[in-house]
Amino acid sequence: MSNTKYSEDHEWISIEGDVATIGITDHAQEQLGDVVFVELPEVGSTIAKGEDAGVIESVKAASELVAPVSGEVVETNGTLEDEPGSVNENAETTAWFIKVKLSDASELDGLMDSDAYKSFIA
Repeated sequence: MSNTKYSEDHEWISIEGDVATIGITDHAQEQLGDVVFVELPEVGSTIAKGEDAGVIESVKAASELVAPVSGEVVETNGTLEDEPGSVNENAETTAWFIKVKLSDASELDGLMDSDAYKSFIA
């Protein structure tokens, strides 16, 4: 998936048109351990790059989903609230967190590609 970018806060973002799907990386879920609770923002709310866009709690720690881009939340993955453990199994595929309509596509320029992210976590 060449249209996937990564943040230094260990989120991945996949772009289709002006909508970005956002989740946490496999590396992030490994660091967190067993995810037991996920809280997502309301559809229709606005998130800003660098601000908290959700909560992820594991048996080890609580963490924030940090917005890698700004925009309006157009969809949330309600499955995660019922099955938070799916984040551990499918962090970079079906266990996405939110979909956001981008308000500033230039924010994508500051994110890493797959190779840069692999080097970042190495």
